[in-house]
Order: sequence, then structure tokens, then C-alpha cells
Amino acid sequence: MEMIKNSKRAPVTAMLDSKIVIPALGSAFVKLDPRTLIKNPVMFVLEIVTILTTILLIRDVVTGAGNIGFGFQITLWLWFTVLFANFAEAIAEGRGKAQAASLRRTRTESQAKLLTSSDIKSYKIVPGTSLKVGDIVLVEAGHTIPSDGEVIEGVASVNEAAITGESAPVIRESGGDRSAVTGGTQVLSDWIRLRITAAPGSTFLDRMIRLVEGAERQKTPNEIALNILLIGLTLIFVFATATIPSYAAYANGAISVIILVALFVTLIPTTIGALLSSIGIAGMDRLVRFNVLAVSGRAVEAAGDVDTLLLDKTGTITLGNRQATAFKPLPGVTERDLADAAQLASLADETPEGRSIVVLAKEKYGIRGRELADMKANFIPFTAHSRMSGVEVDGSWVRKGAVDSILKFLNSPAASSGGGRRVQPPVSPDTIREAQAISDSIAKAGGTPLAVAKDGKLLGLVHLKDIVKGGIRERFAELRRMGIRTIMITGDNPMTAAAIAAEAGVDDFLAQATPEDKLRLIRDEQAKGKLVAMCGDGTNDAPALAQADVGVAMNTGTQAAREAGNMVDLDSNPTKLIEIVEIGKQLLMTRGALTTFSIANDVAKYFAIIPAIFLTFYPQLQALNIMNLTTPQSAILSAIIFNALVIIALIPLALKGVAYRAIGAGALLRRNLLVYGLGGIIIPFAGIKLIDMAVTAMGWA
Repeated sequence: MEMIKNSKRAPVTAMLDSKIVIPALGSAFVKLDPRTLIKNPVMFVLEIVTILTTILLIRDVVTGAGNIGFGFQITLWLWFTVLFANFAEAIAEGRGKAQAASLRRTRTESQAKLLTSSDIKSYKIVPGTSLKVGDIVLVEAGHTIPSDGEVIEGVASVNEAAITGESAPVIRESGGDRSAVTGGTQVLSDWIRLRITAAPGSTFLDRMIRLVEGAERQKTPNEIALNILLIGLTLIFVFATATIPSYAAYANGAISVIILVALFVTLIPTTIGALLSSIGIAGMDRLVRFNVLAVSGRAVEAAGDVDTLLLDKTGTITLGNRQATAFKPLPGVTERDLADAAQLASLADETPEGRSIVVLAKEKYGIRGRELADMKANFIPFTAHSRMSGVEVDGSWVRKGAVDSILKFLNSPAASSGGGRRVQPPVSPDTIREAQAISDSIAKAGGTPLAVAKDGKLLGLVHLKDIVKGGIRERFAELRRMGIRTIMITGDNPMTAAAIAAEAGVDDFLAQATPEDKLRLIRDEQAKGKLVAMCGDGTNDAPALAQADVGVAMNTGTQAAREAGNMVDLDSNPTKLIEIVEIGKQLLMTRGALTTFSIANDVAKYFAIIPAIFLTFYPQLQALNIMNLTTPQSAILSAIIFNALVIIALIPLALKGVAYRAIGAGALLRRNLLVYGLGGIIIPFAGIKLIDMAVTAMGWA
């Protein structure tokens, strides 16, 4: 069976861990408090009628009434039913307790160097929990970041293992999209000055603690709707059961209150009522174990209903590091000369693109890297304004960069004065046309052209290619089978975007995308009644993240992005958006499957208990006793026992979730009806019959 790929799901055996089970047993009794149980209306009503049967049992014991043993067994199993429901919820919550305890220690034990002036040497030591929004703190190597903040000065390597579970350090620096830091992480080298952005009790770590403990989980719209349905069914059966005493009196029969309670409990949907909360908590827990925090349960549920998925090209669909794959010289220039100049301009370029040019020139033409110290070269760094970089050495110069930027530079005075000496006239129209033709061919192939010029002459272009991630095409095909439309967002020109979109297999693309374009696209999709999911990490992504139904912000991103999204990916892996959708669908599938089983399970119980109760009034009902249960008392007791035990049996499935499969809604409905609907009828028939045989053999009824 196909499971969620790469998901950090807890094994079912975790339920048998004594560190989880023993606290959950105690919590099951604590949750008997009506103020807690009223959040689950079905179980609250069940507790009320169980208290009623307990009072009646005590009365019968005091007065010496007959058939006390039968009443005791019914009451005992009713209490077990309530406790098992509480136990299911406690088990789901308990899986986050250990993680929360570790996080809480990190939160309460941290100290901070609160700066008292602009001088970083003037500070006082205060508890991290006392910091307020706007406070400026200093964090040095080896110290823990005390609270969420923005780096306003300095650059440092930070270990985020306490939050993400990954030990690989990340760089945090002032400015840009990697300035946000999280409380509880540790600075490994250098120092940074932070401005605190979170109030006490509302930091990212505080929210994470509440989420993993289940304390901050809100019911989702579908869960609320299902709860309303369960409440409605419960009220209907309250009135239906309440009319039976008058009917029994009219028929000259006698039905005890305990039997009426037993009938009521088998009529109401106790199975799904008992497991509904644990299904929701387990869904949130699966996300947490997958290193994703959902700000609301609605976001998890919405992920399961997503119609349109917006994904950034770089780092999501492609590897994120463009690689040099070919040198394309202009007429009159050899590939080796172009490769030599491109490598020379890239020796001090530490970007993945620059390193790949050096490697390609070495592998293809045997051109080895020079010693920078011996060259006494002046390297020109890349800037967003110039969109090119280069080198000046021994009176010669080389530039590499965007095609239009290089052409503009070659026709400027800088090419003959500030950039070195010109030995060629300005670029001719024929050369420009030839360069443009090569550039267009590279773009149509899904690559990025990089022009190289030396001493006033355009030598040619380097083909930089975005490498599409392996298996991503199959993933998109899988999403298409689920009915999800995928749209690639990129800043590339339309030709490059079209080539990569075709190679990756996405349904559509948005080229040269601006923040306004992303926002407009999301609103257009939502206007068509679609649910939209997207991911982002920068401040310019914040409007789109806030507008999307599922907005996944990267933990390495800016504070604005993290606050705008309704999910935060602690690993900052954009491809995880696909798995988040699958986890959301698994949550909906699990709830639907267990609801189907519960309803079918109730139908089977009706055949067990209703003929047993009314058989004395209508002997003809014997025809409905298709399980041939021994006595009316054994039938009632067997149904109640099965009603309690099935909750325990289904806890692993509620926590683990139904196995995910990429199938359409129609196929999913047929599968649920066949597997869980038919199974929900067959299993109770077999289970109740076996329990009836056991209680009869032991003389319990």
C-alpha cells in the first residue's frame, strides 16, 4: 500500500510505549471531568447516562433488587466505553509530551544579554522569558538565542537542531530573507545583535509547545460539521429511547432503565464520537513529526482539499543551483578561449554557478584553476545593479553576466576606461544578432544564458541549466490524478519557464512573476471556487501567503513570511508542500473511513440488540435475530462489550491514519464503502456473536 513519502510518521508500536500508555491511563480518568468531556458532546451524553445507571445500580444494591449482576456488567462496560474514548484522545496527545517537555526546558532555562546602550559591551543578564517586543539582545558563539527576533547586526552560524531536528548549521545575517531567528536555537560561531519580535508566551517555541501537546488544536470546519451531525443523531435517539417506557407499558411489558440506556448507547454513533478528537490530534501530530507546524487545524484540513498548488521553480522543481553545461562561442572564437575567459572570471565566484563554470572548463578542456595569490588580480563582485562580475589582471579584463548587461557594458565608456583597455570597436549589430540567437536557443532549451566578454570583445555565452529534480515529474502526475492543478512560479523569461515547465510536467506556469502577479493569480483561482496552496520565504511572498488557503512559510524566511502563512516548515524544504497536501488528504480519508465504519458498525449492533429487547412484545422479531444470540440479556451485554472494545481496536488506525492513495473522490468513496462500510457490518456481526458465546459460557448473562 502506498504510504506518504518521506513522512516522519510514528510507528503504531509507539502506542505500546510505557512512557505514553501509563500517563494516558491517568489522563483518561482526569478527562472524566464533565467540564473537559463536554467538548465531546457524544461522550458527554454517554457519561451522563452512565452516571445514571451507576446511581440506579447503587440503589438496587441497597434495596436488594434482583438481577444486580447484569446491571453491574452493563454499567462497568459503559464506564469502560467512556474511559476508552478518553484514552484514545490521551494517547494522541501523549505522543507530543516528551517533545514539549524538552522544548519547555529550552524555553525556561535560556538567559539573555539585554543591551542597555548602542555599545554591544553594555548589557545585563536577564531571563529569556522576560524579554519584550523591541528589546535588543546580544547572542555570542555557544549561547542560545533567547526568543524570536530579527538580526539587525552581524552574521552567525546557527544550529537549529532543537527546533528542526537537523544538526546542519544555517547562516543568519542582517537584511535579506534570512534574518529571522527562532528562540531555542544556538549560535555556533561569531555573534549577532537581535531585535526581539515576540511577546512572552507567544514565541514560536511557545506555540510549538502548545501544538505538540494538543492544547492549541482547534476543531476544523469538517470536524465541527461532523460534530453537529453526531449531536443531532444523539438528540434524535434520546427522544426515540425516551418514548419506549410508555410503549412498553402500553404493551404490558417491562423494560428497565439500564436496558434503555444500553439501547441508547448502541443507537448513538459512539465509535466515531470517541475517535473524532484523536483523529484530528493525530493529523496535527503527523505534521509536527514531519517538521511542519500548522497554526490552525483548518489549514491541515484545507490542505486535503487543495485544488491548485503554486510552487516556486528554484529549489522546489529544480535543484536550485544552476550548472554550466556548455560553452557557446561566437564565430571567430574557439570554445577553449571562451572556456578559459569564463573560468578566469569565475575563480573568485563562490556561487554554485561560478564553481560549475570552473569545473566544466577543467573537465572539458583541461584548463586548471590559477593561484589567486600569484595573479594579483582585481576581482569585480556581482551586484544586482550591474548584473555581472569579472576580473582585471595584467592590463586585461573579463566580464560575465546577463546578456543585455554585458552588451550595455561593451558599448559604454567603462569598457575603454574604467574597465581596462579596449582593443576592439563597440559590438556590431551582426554580433548582437548572433548572440541573441544563441541566447534564445539556450532559453528555449530551459537554460539561462550567461555572456562572456574580454577586452571589449564579446566571446560567447555559457549555457547554465536548471536541473529538474529526479522523480518530480512523477509526483506532478500523481497530483494530477488527485485532481490538483500545479502551477510553477518563476522570475525567468517565458521561453525558459515554458521549457522547464514542460520538462517537469507541471500544468501551467507564471513567468517573470512579481508579488502582485502571485497575489492576482491566487485571487483568480479562489474566485473560481478553488482552494489554493503555496509556499514562500521572503517578505515579498507575505501577501500571497496570507491570501492562500494553505500558506507554507519557510522557517529560514523572514518574520513577515512566517506570520503571514498558516503553516511553517521547520526544514525550509519547499518540496514538502506536496507532502503536506498528502497529509491533509490522509486526515480527511481517515475521518471519512472511520465515520463509514462507525455507521455500518451501528447498523450491525441494531440487529443484535433491538430484536432482543422487543422479542417479548413481538415474537415475530425472532426472524431478525439473524446472529441467533443466546438470550436477550446476552445479546444486550455482548453489544455493549463490543461497543467498548471496538474503540480500543481502532485507536492504532486513528493514530496511524488510513494508507494514502492518489485516487479520485468517486474511487475513494467506493473504496470506503467496500472496505470500511462492508467491514463495519461484517466485523460487528462476528465480534458480537463471539462475545455472546463467551459471556454465555462464563454465565455472565
